Amino acid sequence: MEMSVGQVAKRAGVKVSTLHFYEQKGLIASWRNAGNQRRYDRAVLRRLAVIKAAQHVGLSLEEIGEALSELPSHRAPTKEQWRDMAQRWDATLNEQIARLQQLQANLSGCIGCGCLSMKTCSLYNPNDVVGEVTQDDNVLNHPKMGVTQLLKDWGKRR
Repeated sequence: MEMSVGQVAKRAGVKVSTLHFYEQKGLIASWRNAGNQRRYDRAVLRRLAVIKAAQHVGLSLEEIGEALSELPSHRAPTKEQWRDMAQRWDATLNEQIARLQQLQANLSGCIGCGCLSMKTCSLYNPNDVVGEVTQDDNVLNHPKMGVTQLLKDWGKRR
């Protein structure tokens, strides 16, 4: 069953502009009818639910896009395909949980610390990863890269 952009937006609880953005990012797909209006397959509702759920648990659109790229775009994936995608996210979510637990365990020591050293901060720059990767002791100088990417780069060098 085909649906208009307005119908999809209403059923999914998102704005039309969000659908256009997701389509631009390759997360969902549509086609044009004879009147040049966007049309979506009903299966897009399931993809949108997955996108919203994944964002809710902290996955980036890039991570979501990578996973969705392996699923069919114009029909509902099988139960096995959904399960496989969820299993691939499991490691990412476990890493996020571990980082949050580390933050929780160390946060009370940081409140009121006043330390301005990015070299020694156990939360923001563990093991002086930033200095090792960038020859710079301040992670704030690399906002586009971010701590997560710096840690990944550091892990590759080890």
